[in-house]
Amino acid sequence: MTDSLLFYAVAVPAVILLGLSKGGFAGLGALSLPVLAMIISPVRAAAILLPILIVQDVVSVWAFRRSWDGYVLAWMLPGAVIGIALAYLFAAHVDADAVLGLVGAISIVFGVYRLWLARRGGEVVAASSPGWVGTLAGVVSGFTSQIAHAGQPPFQMWVLPRRLTRDVLVGTTAIFFAATNWLKVPAYWALGQFTRDTLTVAALLMPVAIASTFAGVWLVRRVSPERFYTAIYVLMIAVGMKLVWDAVV
Repeated sequence: MTDSLLFYAVAVPAVILLGLSKGGFAGLGALSLPVLAMIISPVRAAAILLPILIVQDVVSVWAFRRSWDGYVLAWMLPGAVIGIALAYLFAAHVDADAVLGLVGAISIVFGVYRLWLARRGGEVVAASSPGWVGTLAGVVSGFTSQIAHAGQPPFQMWVLPRRLTRDVLVGTTAIFFAATNWLKVPAYWALGQFTRDTLTVAALLMPVAIASTFAGVWLVRRVSPERFYTAIYVLMIAVGMKLVWDAVV
């Protein structure tokens, strides 16, 4: 299937979504795996996308290397390590659909709530919660990222209410998921998912991945901060609906 025109007709848009996500439109990337899984197995789709994600991370981290929040990363990354390890150890015992469905439902509720606050009271004021809550969010983000590259919603649930500036949010997101993706490599390798065919397909899609990431960086810097946050909340709802749909059908 991976040598057919149909595969690339679906894979190219999926990789473009990843690129736009890595460029700053966080949330779009969670749609890539479900799109690709329509024509190949989810496991193989995830293995193809991981090398692409790692290369895209280089572009996004470099573009926003001066804009990031150390507090967020210090609390969330240890949790991500735990979440990835748990997902690997319990892969055979955890119902991935149920986990992703729950994450999707929470994403929908959270996104609707934040949009409602913005509409009701104008600008949404920054909110904060203890650092240990961020670690728990990191655990969930690492877990769902290991299962299906769907770590964005749990990450955003703790980080978005902090109302970081646009560039700091994008930079922090880029660094967090760059580290998370590298942490997933040993587990994918141990599971035998990096075959020659998988890596060849990933290499063929790489130019599209890099170009779309640069496009995302260019676009996100031309969107006003308020419209940017509104777009992210709308994307969270869309991604949540997709995750719930995949879990129940």
